[in-house]
Amino acid sequence: MDKIEIEITEEHEGSRIDKALSAVNPEWSRTQIQTWVKDGLVLVGGTEVKPNYKVRLGDTVTVDEPELEELDVVAEDLDLDIVYEDKDVLVVNKARGMVVHPAPGHPGGTVVNGLMHHCTDLSGINGVLRPGIVHRIDKDTSGLLMVAKNDKAHVSLVDQLVNRSVTRVYTALVHGHIPHDNGTIDAPIGRDQRERQNMAIVDKGRHAVTHFKVLERFGNYTLVECKLETGRTHQIRVHMKYIGFPLVGDPKYGPKKTLDFGGQVLHAGTVGFIHPETGEYMEFNSPLPEDFQALVDKVRKDVDKTEA
Repeated sequence: MDKIEIEITEEHEGSRIDKALSAVNPEWSRTQIQTWVKDGLVLVGGTEVKPNYKVRLGDTVTVDEPELEELDVVAEDLDLDIVYEDKDVLVVNKARGMVVHPAPGHPGGTVVNGLMHHCTDLSGINGVLRPGIVHRIDKDTSGLLMVAKNDKAHVSLVDQLVNRSVTRVYTALVHGHIPHDNGTIDAPIGRDQRERQNMAIVDKGRHAVTHFKVLERFGNYTLVECKLETGRTHQIRVHMKYIGFPLVGDPKYGPKKTLDFGGQVLHAGTVGFIHPETGEYMEFNSPLPEDFQALVDKVRKDVDKTEA
């Protein structure tokens, strides 16, 4: 990455940070800058800020500009699991191990590559690499993903995410015996200052709220349902670690000694939203994938043997 330092002058004082930086460097688009801000690549005085931050005279803004990699998004026949589709929206059940959109290191085999083969009418708001993508789930998280097929639908779904009216419910297997049947985790999430590729609970992070409910306990493991009120990067993974119950198999936030699953045991099982055109509330559910269910059955069986 190229680290660039910019001092705010009177000319840009009071402007949103994306507008100010794109004015200083016209090669940066405002959308691009907003993404960098969200990813913690833009700091003001060494501190992360929100995308709507208005710069002040004398602010020192540091931009870690990512190296650009030219990517051609190729349509691929990936046999996506489409659970719903109409002229405005599409809901896909993403498989564990599949990346949502192309990025350096993952130029193909993504949900976007499959969508481009499946249909040609996807919203263009997020540009060529992320057509139709309204929100993301991690590579090793399985489950339901909303997709916008036109710009009007895209704006509507994003507004619903911002207003926290989208229903998003996940199932996770975590380490430890959670004593409470349910609870709420309200802790701000931001870029980990020691490990920039990770997220962490930080005082100046973005507001993040997760509601959880215990579904079943298996000795040293607990099966939980997590409902997102906000949607921060790695939110469930970071929040469950924060309260002492990290996800099983999580390579970033879990313990080194964990069950072998090839990634965090997390499934986005429910998504609900108001249809952008009809105004009707729609909700979709996806059962646990076979490998997730098999792991739960094994843990339950092991506990039953121990207690017998």
